[in-house]
Amino acid sequence: MNGPVPEASVFGDTPALQDELCALIISGQKCATASLAGWYDADAAPLPRVGDLRIILDGVGTPRGIIEITSVEETPFHAVTAEFAAAEGEGDRSLAYWRAEHLRYFESEQAKDGLDFCETDLVILERFKRL
Repeated sequence: MNGPVPEASVFGDTPALQDELCALIISGQKCATASLAGWYDADAAPLPRVGDLRIILDGVGTPRGIIEITSVEETPFHAVTAEFAAAEGEGDRSLAYWRAEHLRYFESEQAKDGLDFCETDLVILERFKRL
């Protein structure tokens, strides 16, 4: 591989979930992810870009593969579609499951910083392919 070394990433907030999501990526079932727009900063943590590469780590930090970002969009949490939820590949792949799990996760993460989460908050929707 030529160029800079890709950033290493985990998906999920516990080692067990990181293993589960890593397996979904490897199987091809998971080809999308979402994060809060407020977590990005132009200097310290810039927004992902199409073409960015990431090394995917499992729950113990072992590299398991590389993904390439194929699209990035910003939308309010409440406007995420059922099609995107299915592309995330988690649970029963329904929008109801996606909303419940991401609401739990975003509320928990925001609370760590003393912040609230609102369903009108912007989320970054990334699609990717495994290389």
